[in-house]
Amino acid sequence: MTGKERIDRQLKHLPVDRIGAAESFWSFTAKRWTDAGHIPEGVSCIDHFDLDIETCWALRLAIDPVFEPVVIAEDEETQTFLDGNGARLRRHRHHASTPEHIGYAIADRADWEEKAKPFLTPADNRLNLDGYVAMRAACDAKQRFFCYGGVNVFEAIHPICGHENMLVGMALDPGWVADMAMTYADLLIALFEQLFAKGGKPDGLWFFDDMGFKGRPFMSPAMYRELIFPAHKKTFDFAHAHGLPVILHSCGFVEPLLPDLVEAGIDDLQAIEIKAGMDLLRIYERFGDRIALIGGLDVRPIAANDRAGIRRELEAKIPIVRRRNGFILHSDHSIPESTDYETYRYFLDLGRRLGTY
Repeated sequence: MTGKERIDRQLKHLPVDRIGAAESFWSFTAKRWTDAGHIPEGVSCIDHFDLDIETCWALRLAIDPVFEPVVIAEDEETQTFLDGNGARLRRHRHHASTPEHIGYAIADRADWEEKAKPFLTPADNRLNLDGYVAMRAACDAKQRFFCYGGVNVFEAIHPICGHENMLVGMALDPGWVADMAMTYADLLIALFEQLFAKGGKPDGLWFFDDMGFKGRPFMSPAMYRELIFPAHKKTFDFAHAHGLPVILHSCGFVEPLLPDLVEAGIDDLQAIEIKAGMDLLRIYERFGDRIALIGGLDVRPIAANDRAGIRRELEAKIPIVRRRNGFILHSDHSIPESTDYETYRYFLDLGRRLGTY
């Protein structure tokens, strides 16, 4: 069975030969393994490990989509730069991580209406068409399940105004946040229409919307339903109208939002982050008959190169969550650079073996 067939069937809870496998790797992880000679130069981890899903980030949603980040301060450890949203962000030089948020040009509705909304139009320069077409063709040749990958509305909003301004806005000016969410939903749909017309459709849409942190979502279920749900449902309905399943990545503790996310139309939840309080077996029991699941396998023993811990984690979960044919092997986050090549190979091989029907 090919990767494309396997994932397509798993998203529909149909029988397969074995569970599919997907993964994300920090850039320094891949570099370390390549430098050590484990992976040939120029070969991706996805190709090397013959994983079943690949994504292409084909849209540029920044206010200025062609703006090249400008370094405005630096020291031995970090660089601070200005991006196409007018945001100031700080990154580490020597290891991969999410950037530290320093400041934003947009802090309220007036800033949004003046500096952002008029510029969020579906222009051609927002498409990475060449990259999309090339990866789509490569996945077709390898019979790998090909996903458009990119943010949905929650993850599109906070880069322009920051989490703090966004979440305070949810409480004090909810109409502003609802307008931002629907503006990005409309922009995404317009850009998808262009992308599909010029480059063909993918096999699915893999959206990234990190809506939680440790032990809590960023918002209450009521607030999600009022302000974000309508925009999510609009984009998910568009996907389904084109025959495309929706995979939603969301880090953090998002279980309280899951009833509404399922109603909005997700076909698969990805990440299921253990250290944030998510529990793969509990999520499987509550929602595994309605959606597929990717992840939920604690990355910490992988990062610590603890093979006994990896075996305990996989043997406790995979025999259960494979039962409905809808579980896809993935760590509960991304593979960090502390992970030895042989450790990840052990995780992958054992997971595939335990997931063989």
